[in-house]
Amino acid sequence: MSDDELAKDLGLLSAMTIGIGTMIGAGIFVLPGVAAREAGPIVVISFIVGGVIAMVNALSVSELGTAMPKAGGGYYYVNRALGPMFGSVAGMGDWMGLAFASAFYSIGFGQYLATLAPIPSLLFLNEVQVGAIIAGSVFVGVNYIGAKETGGLQTIIVLTLLAILGAFAVAGWLSFDWATLTSEGGIAPMGYGELLPATALVFVSFLGYAKIATVGEEMKNPGRNLPIAIIGSVGIVTVIYGILVTVMLGVVPWTDLDLDAPVANAATVAFPSSVALPGLGEVSGIAAAAATVMTLGALLATASSANASILASARINFAMGRDAIVTDWLNEIHPQFATPYRSILVTGGMILLSIIVLGGDIAILAKAASVLHLIVYALMNLALIVFREADVPEYDPDFTVPLYPITPILGAGLSLGLVTFMAPIEIALSLGFVAAAIGWYFLYARRETTHQGYLGQYILSQAESMPEPAVSAAESIQPEGGEYRVMVPLANPRTEQDLIELASLMAKANDGVVEAVHIVTVPDQTPLYAGSEQTERIDAESQELLESAREDATTFDVPVETRTVISHRSFEEVFDAAETGHADLVVMGWGDQPFWSAGRVESTFDELAGNLPCDFLVLKDRGFDPSHLLVPTAGGTDSDVSAEVARVLRDTRGAEVELLHVVDSDEERAAGTEFLGGWAQEHGLDDATLSVDTSGDVEGAIERHARDATMLVMGATERGLLSRLLNRSLVYDVVDEVECSVLLAERPSERSLWDRLFGSGTRANVGSDGSAESDETPSADEAAPTDEGDELTPVDESTSTDDAPSGN
Repeated sequence: MSDDELAKDLGLLSAMTIGIGTMIGAGIFVLPGVAAREAGPIVVISFIVGGVIAMVNALSVSELGTAMPKAGGGYYYVNRALGPMFGSVAGMGDWMGLAFASAFYSIGFGQYLATLAPIPSLLFLNEVQVGAIIAGSVFVGVNYIGAKETGGLQTIIVLTLLAILGAFAVAGWLSFDWATLTSEGGIAPMGYGELLPATALVFVSFLGYAKIATVGEEMKNPGRNLPIAIIGSVGIVTVIYGILVTVMLGVVPWTDLDLDAPVANAATVAFPSSVALPGLGEVSGIAAAAATVMTLGALLATASSANASILASARINFAMGRDAIVTDWLNEIHPQFATPYRSILVTGGMILLSIIVLGGDIAILAKAASVLHLIVYALMNLALIVFREADVPEYDPDFTVPLYPITPILGAGLSLGLVTFMAPIEIALSLGFVAAAIGWYFLYARRETTHQGYLGQYILSQAESMPEPAVSAAESIQPEGGEYRVMVPLANPRTEQDLIELASLMAKANDGVVEAVHIVTVPDQTPLYAGSEQTERIDAESQELLESAREDATTFDVPVETRTVISHRSFEEVFDAAETGHADLVVMGWGDQPFWSAGRVESTFDELAGNLPCDFLVLKDRGFDPSHLLVPTAGGTDSDVSAEVARVLRDTRGAEVELLHVVDSDEERAAGTEFLGGWAQEHGLDDATLSVDTSGDVEGAIERHARDATMLVMGATERGLLSRLLNRSLVYDVVDEVECSVLLAERPSERSLWDRLFGSGTRANVGSDGSAESDETPSADEAAPTDEGDELTPVDESTSTDDAPSGN
């Protein structure tokens, strides 16, 4: 089942606490001691520099998030902009980065757990690693059975942590001593050169803000709230880190700060051992109690961060599976818990392996998580530039980065620059994963995925003006596409058989597969989750319909896949299902009610104002008899689709094909015949009957020739959609007037929103010499079905001729 819409119920505070809660975890409770040993008190500035780098990246993430609030976050942006090879790098890097981060958080949990309860060592594992394995197993188990962190719970967790840390900051500031901060060699005892290596270490503390972008679809007013939440969370966390690390190092000398539990260690010094309270007298154990509270806060924070990272990894796997970067085997849903259990188990295995192999040195885990995320952030900044420069129509952010293109260039440069300050082992580890991701793309994903990034599309579309190395590189890495997929949206069992037959013939001709999709529509008043609760009834109806479709398709020896989608929409959902299912062709029936009569007008026009995701065939079924096909044409991309259908029906069903072209007068017959003969030869229809009508009345010519036809195959109109609905173009008139079945064909085309909704459908006529020439006469959609390019010529009706003899 598919739930197409997400409730807009996530407020600004909840969204901000998602980022703060993920970042505030082990970053403050674990790293200060380790980082201080590497750099000394200057590590405070390292945290601030890390926050500045995160802030620059946060600006880019905010623009991308408001433009495309999709699950998958950074992977989705990189894959769409730079293409599936870089998408593989971003997806695998994000996935493994989250695994390393989860292992790091689990180690932090184990460190504080060991201060509360004795944990035995086991074989070559120390007590912290054993505690981390226990914690990691619990976190994986919680995600496996489906317990989840909601926005409200996350808000409570974060506010509790901020209260605990606020109390610590006040007590610590009262105990702060500048001499303690500088007692062991001043601010930079190891030199200022350790500033950036320490920044590379602590950058893992800033990995949570990008997670906010992945829930953009669920936010109220995301155009305003998403940037505030992302940028605000980074700013707040940077200030918190700066204050708390300064307090810690001003309470406990940096050489003495505990490596495993620095906050609890500092709390025992910052809080007094006893305090006199009115009516209670002297109360002792205050410092010990404060240390215990800090420890419990650390356990809560690290658990929250680890759980959020594992949950996020499942979303990345789903996004990669949707794009065929990884196999959908990983995204198999558990029959009882409804979770992607395989993905969670694989991720959990990597987390536990990281704890066992690298858990002895928490700095390696922290830097490994940081370096992989830094690579992804650099790619995200480059993706933003590609979206801007390629002028992608659907890229319309509510928030734009200031000082473009300086900001994304700076973000990419700072991210990659920080990687160079990692130790060789972390760099080698990250480069190994990048190489593995690229290898995976060429060995597996390239054959399966069909999406080409906008960067590759732009380079290849401008090949003549682009440097040859750039064109060669774009050609060498572009996806090979995978199976040809024909999707059939089903709702009415009475028309299902003919649609499946047509889809099966098209799929078999292309060695492809048929996907039958049952779209179950529920009223707007019914929440989608309530519709999905009727799974038994829906499943029964779907199984009956889809099983019938499967039987029909298997008679043609074509592989069949099936799925059911629950939606508030019917017509518009076809577009989404085609895109998510990577369809190459959609074969659908002509609905009894026009799609513009739906109540959800705004959603309808949101869908229709965009470009089609693939080729479409729409059948007005008056009996599926392809024995005599009439194909009107004057060129154009939609006519190419009509020709493909005609060839398939000729080769598989022995259809007789008649091509029709209309010219102004008898004097233009020769030019029309020459054009039609050339078009037939170009499209593999040399044996078709060629008919040139000289009446100039395109609609009348089609109606006359359709009297002897069993099916009319024609291209869609170029006229904008709103113009079609208000003025009724020739396509809809012909559908009503002819007695045979009508098959409308349309191929995706790039047209502006204005042209799609209000365009007049300007056209080019075929001149006497066969060349295209402009004309100021009325649009061809008023007389002929086309999309772009040459169209049938409408002129005053004058003479009519019989069909021209067939020929080459």
